[in-house]
Amino acid sequence: MSEREKLLQDAINTVCGERQDQYGDVEDCFADIAVFWAMYLDTAVCARDVANMMVLLKVARNKASWHRDNWVDIAGYAACGAEVDKPCQ
Repeated sequence: MSEREKLLQDAINTVCGERQDQYGDVEDCFADIAVFWAMYLDTAVCARDVANMMVLLKVARNKASWHRDNWVDIAGYAACGAEVDKPCQ
């Protein structure tokens, strides 16, 4: 198995197993996060924004210090983003 396949499998195991069990449905979780961020920022935020900004958080962390886990999380947030990808209202 290539490193790419291992990384994607790790992301699948994380977002469809461990994190799903800890935090519940991704649509509900990202919608809740969006509500809190919108209140804090005093601007509209939706689940799509949450996915994008979490990817950017991991990109920033990867810039500061390399950890394989950052790539796993980026893949996981991208998959979650695809699941919640609806136009912001």
